[in-house]
Parts: sequence; structure tokens; C-alpha cells
Amino acid sequence: MFNLPIGLRSKVAILSLFLLCLPWLGYQYVWEMEKYLRYGQEKTLEGTTQALATALHERPKLFDSQASFLTQVQQGRDLYAHPLSGPIQLDGKLGDWAQYKHKSLNYGENHQISKADPDKPLAINFTHMVGKYDGYLYGFFEVTDPSVIYRGKNTLNIDRNDHLAIATLAPDGKFRRYIVATTKDGWISAFELPEDPSLSVPVTPEVKIQGKWRKTTQGYNIELRIPLDMVGSKLGFAIYDVNDAKSGHVDAIVGTSAIDDVDKLGTVLVPSPEIANIIKGMSHNSSRIWVVDKHGRVLAKSGDIRTSNSVWTRTVSDQPDPSFWERFKQKYLHPLYYQILTIPAKDFVDSLQDSTVLGGSHIQQALAGKDGSTWRLTPDNKAVILAAASPIWIDDKVMGVVISEETTHGIRTLRNKALEKLFNVIITIMSMGTLALFFFASSISSRIRKLRDEAEEAIDSQGRIKNHIKGSKVRDEIGDLSRSFASIVSRLGQYTHYLENMSSRLSHELRTPVAVVRSSLEHLGLQSLDPDSRKYVDRAQEGVSRLNMILNNMSEATRLEESLSTAELDTFPLSKVISGCVQGYQLTYPNKEFIANICEEDLLMTGVPEYIAQLMDKLIANALEFSLKDTAISVTLTAKNKQAQLSISNIGPELPANMSEQIFESMVSVRQQKAQDKPHLGLGLYIARLVTDFHHGKIIARNLQVNDSDQQHHGVEIVVSLPLD
Repeated sequence: MFNLPIGLRSKVAILSLFLLCLPWLGYQYVWEMEKYLRYGQEKTLEGTTQALATALHERPKLFDSQASFLTQVQQGRDLYAHPLSGPIQLDGKLGDWAQYKHKSLNYGENHQISKADPDKPLAINFTHMVGKYDGYLYGFFEVTDPSVIYRGKNTLNIDRNDHLAIATLAPDGKFRRYIVATTKDGWISAFELPEDPSLSVPVTPEVKIQGKWRKTTQGYNIELRIPLDMVGSKLGFAIYDVNDAKSGHVDAIVGTSAIDDVDKLGTVLVPSPEIANIIKGMSHNSSRIWVVDKHGRVLAKSGDIRTSNSVWTRTVSDQPDPSFWERFKQKYLHPLYYQILTIPAKDFVDSLQDSTVLGGSHIQQALAGKDGSTWRLTPDNKAVILAAASPIWIDDKVMGVVISEETTHGIRTLRNKALEKLFNVIITIMSMGTLALFFFASSISSRIRKLRDEAEEAIDSQGRIKNHIKGSKVRDEIGDLSRSFASIVSRLGQYTHYLENMSSRLSHELRTPVAVVRSSLEHLGLQSLDPDSRKYVDRAQEGVSRLNMILNNMSEATRLEESLSTAELDTFPLSKVISGCVQGYQLTYPNKEFIANICEEDLLMTGVPEYIAQLMDKLIANALEFSLKDTAISVTLTAKNKQAQLSISNIGPELPANMSEQIFESMVSVRQQKAQDKPHLGLGLYIARLVTDFHHGKIIARNLQVNDSDQQHHGVEIVVSLPLD
């Protein structure tokens, strides 16, 4: 696995990613809060239903007229008067019923009351529904009849033709029957029959029953209205089909129920205005409230869950005049937040909006005498609706149920607002924390880089102390490290200074005893000595000479350093100086071949030509010493980009590893430890480096491979770079 070079700022930036746990923790916390809010909403809604149910307890008159005491109801026989949004125009076209048509029922084979010929198929059927608006019971009959027979104009009989029969147990307790028959299309004629079902005459016109009869291609339509004060809790309709106008014989009767006996009549449930007034008086417009009987039929309804004004939604209403911060959140932050959050839908499909019969586990639980609640999802999955139910008690029996419904839009909006505020705070804290950590890491890294740069500038490539490190005053770990480095570099500088001046001190201190020894040996040599003694005196004089040569070499570097500080600079042609030196070497060393490749241009530079000549002397001496016999020494001088490149190479032993820079240090030598005819202190290349540094140049040594026709040779090349004018 590779170790990637990651800096402190990058590491701190990576560690700051753990701050992303804060939004997740906040999100989980708000979700838990939403659960408690939903629980609170459920309990609040249950309290609402209990309060409304209490207002309806022990009030049997609210349920008697709605036939809620039946043990069971039968669809088609027991009618439900749907609330109408407005009055119906009695024109027989049925256009006003279009929005209610889906609630109508079709009456046919399963609803026939009698048929003259059982073997013949039933020829008629009709679609029917009733509705209630402003004190009237409206109804329509869309009859399919291949043969429509109208009442004769000159006949007194009203039942020997196609007609509609109506029977009801009136509010006064009397059994009343009516017939609607007409001589032509237009306004209907209604007649009341005798109370005795066996009698059909005499008849009395009933002008309160109004409506229109309109013939259609399939049969005819009847559209009528009856005052509610004429209709009791029992009601039945029947269509009489007559196909022979002469005989007037009834071929078939199809209806909601039999109408010749009060006990055979079906029931009609008209939504109770008294109950509606009670639930409206409670002012529970924050939810939708239903009151149903024990059969689940709706007795009253109030409110609309789509436009509810609950306590949850009122707490999160938007400000009318948003501030700059609010506008900034709406434009930039909310699009980011609502990648995760969901906005409650303003419109959704409410499957129970126009329901006349309700069911569900909460209603069943309430009918069993216990409060119940349930959650349901709308068909379009855009809203969650909470419903709570409480029983209505009459004489220790459950006669109905109060149901309250609310959406969770308010809670979801409240949750979103809480998450928005939480995210705003978290983003602010994360941004400030990340910036603080970033600047803190930048401060630390910059201090470390500064300390690194000071350490690199304090020591050059040859290991000499150039500058001192100034210790930091900050009282922390990096400050301690800086002060430790400053102390180390200071002590190392003192030691290096001691080593650099050791040769001059040794040379000064040893010259006097060497002179004493030399003079003593000279006096001793003037005396007559036996051959053995003379041999020892000669060896002593040779040793003193070698020691004196060492002192002279050591003094040479010291004198050069002192003279460089006071040297006067001049402009001179570098090519002529190098060329003259090479010519002198060819005369001095006639047995050695020198290959010169010197630029013909003068290559003017500023410096001291004598020091350049001394530089050449040291480099040529080093090359002569290490070059193999019968091999040439190459001297090359070129110019490039205002720099003179002086190269001196020889074929011989290569430099040891890691010694390409150390060989230019004082008292460093790579010669083999064996008997030598003269001492070597490794000061030649050191003096060459001093001269190079004085002229603001660079000197390097590197191993070299030379290929000729026969074999490959190794050697060393020393390259000096000097700036030109």
C-alpha cells in the first residue's frame, strides 16, 4: 500500500468530515420528534371526537328519523339522500345530476316487484338516486322502456299507463301513496291515493310534488322534488310498466321496495341538519368531522381536510415580508434541503370526500364501544390522514360514531421547519468549525514549513552552518521544537567553527616546536656521527620535513580564506586563463596527455584570475593523482545561458557512494590508506570549492563512463559552473 503525501490541512479536512454526523443525528432526532408529534395529534383528535360524541349522547330524536335503529340496511332498498351542492333545475335532462351520477343505482331484474308473464324477459330498468337540498328531497329516474304509454287525456284512470308510484310513512305517522303520471312530456301530474292500499280511487292532486317528464330514445326521464316535511323515515319508489294502452294491464313493476304495505317499505336517510348544526357549533374547522349511524351511513359532515386550519399549520405560517436571510434560504438553501425533505402536497386525492357510507377498523372499534384511531395513505400517496372515532351512546347502546380526520401536513411542515432551522445551525457550525480547523491546520503547517525552511537554510549542501535558527516564542510543542532546533544548530555551529579553525590553530601552535626540532637536528647533523646514528638523524629530518609540508598545506587554506575576504575583483577573459593554464600543464607534465576543448570566445567574468589558476591547479593535481597510466586528462570549457561550464575528467577509480559532495570538505580524502611519498590532507578540492564559492559558482563531482572501440572505462568528472558577465 502506497503512503500518499497528505498534508496537515488535508488530514484536518478529512477529519472534519466527521462533522457530517451532526446532520444525520439531527435528522434522526427530528424524526423521533415527529413520532411524538403524531402521537400528540392522535390523542388530540381522539379528544375532539370524545367531546363531540358527548354532545350527542342520549339524544335519540337525532337518530329516529334516520332509521338508524334498523338491525341492517340493504343497498337499493334503503335509500340515502345525498347532500346536493345546489338546487336541481327540473327539466328532465338530468344535466345537474352529472356530478352525482356515480352515486346512482341501477334497478332491474333483481329489483322487480311483480311481472305479468314470468317467462318473458324484463323489458324495463331504471337508474335512480335521491338528494337533499334546502328542505327538499330531489330525485331522478332514468327509465329504459321500449314502449312508453302516456295517460289518456279523457280518462279518469291514472294507473292504466306507465307511471311512478311513491309510498312513505309520513312524519305524522300516516301511510301515504302517490302516483306520478302524465299525458305528455312536460310538467308532471302527481296524485295522492287513498291510505287503504286496496283502493286506487278517489285520487287527489298533489301540487307539492313537482317535476318534469321527458321522453328519450331509450324510454323516459322523470326529475322531481318533494318537500322533506312530506317524507318520513320510510320511503319507496316503483316504476309501473304498461305496454297496451287499451287494456291498461301492468306488465311489470320494478322499484326500490314494495309500496303496498308500510312494513315493506325501505328506509331513507336524510343527512341530519340538527347534527350538522351541532358539529358546526363546536367550531372544529381544524379537521373534517363525520357523524355516522351504526350502519356506517353518514348523518352529517363538517370541514375539509384539504383546507384545514389546525394548530399545527398555524404555527408554521410564512412571514408576509421575508427578510434577506429568508430570501437567501428560499433561493439557495431550500433547494438543497428539499432533496431530502418532502413538501406536503397542496392537493391530493381524497377518496372519502363524497362518501355516504364509511368503514374502517377505527369505526368498528367505536361501534364496539371503544375509542379507535387509524392512519391511512391517500390513493395518490401524497398525504397521510389520521382518523379517530368515538361511540355515541343511547340507552347503553352504540347508535352512531363521531369521526374526526386530519392530515399530517401540519406536522410534516413543522418537521421541515425544524429541520431547516437545525440544518441552518449545523451548516453554520460546520462551516465555522471547518474554517477554524483549516486555519488552525494552516497555521500549524505554515509554522512547520517555516521551521523546515530555516533548518534547510541554516546548513548548506556541504554541511556548513550558514544561518542560525531563531527560536519561536510560542509556548507550545512546535515552539519547543523550534527552540530545540535553534539550540542544536547553535551548538553545531560552534563545533563546526571550532573544526574549521582547528587547522590554523594547529599550524600556528606546531610551527615553533617543529622549528626547534629542525634546528636541533641541523646542529646534530653538523657533528661527526657514526653511520647508525646518522641514519636515525636523517630519518628524523625527513619526518620534520613532512610535518612542515603538512603545516604549509594547512596554512594555505587558511591564508586563502583570509585573502578571499580582501581580494579585489576584476573583469578578465576566462578562456585565456584556462587556456594558459592547460599549456603550462602540458609543459610541466610532458609524459601526460591533456585534451583541451576550450571555447574560442573570451567569456568575460568578474573575479580574480589568480584564484581561477589556483582552482585549476588543484583540480589538475587531483586528476593527475587518480588518473590511470597512459590515459588522458580532458579539459572542456563551454558557455550556456550566461554560465561557463568548466569540466575536468580523468579515467581512473570511481568515487565511493555518497561521497560526491563530501570530497569538497576540509580534511576529507578518498585515497587508499597505504604508504605515500607525500602527505595528503584532502585540502585540494576544499580550496577548489572555496574559490568556486567566492566567484558565486557551483562545483560538483560525478562518476563517468567512457566508451572506446575496445572496452568501457570508468572515471571521475568535476564540473565547475561560473557566472559570466
